[in-house]
Amino acid sequence: MAAAQIAAPRRVYDCADAPALAQQAARHVAALLAQAIARRGRASLAVSGGRSPVPLFEALSAEPVAWERVTVTLVDERWVAPDTADSNEGLVRRHLLTGRAAAASFVGLKTADATPAAAIAERSAALAPLLPFDVSILGMGEDGHTASLFPGAEGLAAALDPQGGALLCAIVPPHAAHARLGLTLRGIRASRQVVLCVGGAAKLAVLARAAAGAMEYPLAAVLAQTDLAVDIFRAP
Repeated sequence: MAAAQIAAPRRVYDCADAPALAQQAARHVAALLAQAIARRGRASLAVSGGRSPVPLFEALSAEPVAWERVTVTLVDERWVAPDTADSNEGLVRRHLLTGRAAAASFVGLKTADATPAAAIAERSAALAPLLPFDVSILGMGEDGHTASLFPGAEGLAAALDPQGGALLCAIVPPHAAHARLGLTLRGIRASRQVVLCVGGAAKLAVLARAAAGAMEYPLAAVLAQTDLAVDIFRAP
């Protein structure tokens, strides 16, 4: 794994393949959590859902972290019941909060409210004690979305407003199932460290354009925050 400093505080780690990315990113996140625990007695970790982070979650769950001192939450959540296949909470419980990591605490985003918008105030209050997140793990789709910040989504402009004060936003993706509740740009910025994992040639091409400032990709708004520490793990 080679690390290249590209723009403080930005580091890029090139991994041989997807399994190597999962293992190396897991060790990196575990080290960051251990540092946070050593400094403050506890650590908070915000994670993304979807299929891509599953190998990372499984590798991370085996890391020798003092998990009883870690609280895990979500970067975003689909507005579905936690016991359904599309739930990010369900995915995290199956693949991360197991083994050693079963000792961690968890704060979810899904509530009994009919819509994500109705849950913003209550879930923002629930996340407040975890701020700033010690680590936030992000991924990216081939359309340049990260978290649930999809291009063309209703509510995207407000969610990406760097002057916005909201921690969470309700998002309705234009081409994906389910309304979402997720972090705004301000919420992502409330992280001591972001770990961005991107694999595959198509995604790497989008990542390069987003890093160069192509603002049609929501990820570009995150990478444009020069005061946000981002470690990028990428693999062909």
